[in-house]
Amino acid sequence: MRIDQLHKNFEIQIRWTAFPLHPETPEGGFPLERLYADRGVDLAKARARLKQVADDLGLPLGERTMTYNSRMAQEMAKWAESRQRGDEFHNAVFRAYFVDAKNIAKVDELARLARGVGLPEEEAVTVLESRTFKTAVDADWERSQAMGITAVPTFVVNHDAVVGAQPYEILEKLLLAHHLKRRRQL
Repeated sequence: MRIDQLHKNFEIQIRWTAFPLHPETPEGGFPLERLYADRGVDLAKARARLKQVADDLGLPLGERTMTYNSRMAQEMAKWAESRQRGDEFHNAVFRAYFVDAKNIAKVDELARLARGVGLPEEEAVTVLESRTFKTAVDADWERSQAMGITAVPTFVVNHDAVVGAQPYEILEKLLLAHHLKRRRQL
């Protein structure tokens, strides 16, 4: 993933910020056709465009037909970050949702993903059921709104943003424009 590559090549600190992407989506999700029905979007064309972008960027992408609420995944990610497993968990959720079409609103699915990145599954369930990181995600949603972010992913460095899945070179250019140091390669 490009973020891993950027972190490896530059002296940067990555901060994931949760974004309220379709927060009205119920836990059981709903078909993508329903999500885009009122927007006049040709779903087949949108899927083809997304697949082409993913292929161009070397990102895996499955044949998802449903959209699911990501709120609980965001709360679990904040916990994973607090346990130094944030990047691994974000990658696992991305794969589960965009490649394997899993329902990332389900506690059991998120607990399985947590276990897969080395976090204790029982503790993951407790964190989700007690909503331990609800306030942290609420704060992120407020931060996203205050920054004017309207789409994901959005990469921000010093109030300068790049929106959407981007080639490594575009993200590298953003970092270099802000004089971020490259790591010395051994």
